[in-house]
Amino acid sequence: MKKVLFISSTGGHLNELMQLSPLFEKYDYHLITEKDKTNINLKEKYGKRISYLPYGTRSKIFSYIFKYFYLCLKTIALYIKVRPKYIITTGTHTAGPMCYLGKIFGSKIIYIETFANRNTKTVTGRLIYPIADLFIVQWEEMLQLYPNAVYGGSIYS
Repeated sequence: MKKVLFISSTGGHLNELMQLSPLFEKYDYHLITEKDKTNINLKEKYGKRISYLPYGTRSKIFSYIFKYFYLCLKTIALYIKVRPKYIITTGTHTAGPMCYLGKIFGSKIIYIETFANRNTKTVTGRLIYPIADLFIVQWEEMLQLYPNAVYGGSIYS
């Protein structure tokens, strides 16, 4: 089975990523998200198949810098542990370092631009678009912003 890493920040991005959970059983998968009180219960369901990165918000910029540095270091350790063939993400800042690290080491990057944006690029979308092997948008209008993207329709079923 192919090793697939599913990664996103917590909140809406994780909600979108979890729409792909039917795919989990088809692959040797691992799930990574930020740790917070809203998703700690995922450990009960996914056990060793889930890892957490530190939660950080840019609203507290000083502490965010240190948390992001730690996130990058932990990302390296998790990549070495999982060694995914594919990285699938719905964003945001948590996924950026993992996607770039994966690209360096030969992982295929599949990025799904968030459903929340219909007319503007996200910061993570801008960063991942140049390196993505497959870049999926959920709104046809987004094809004007990302001409090499694929329109996949809504991730929500």
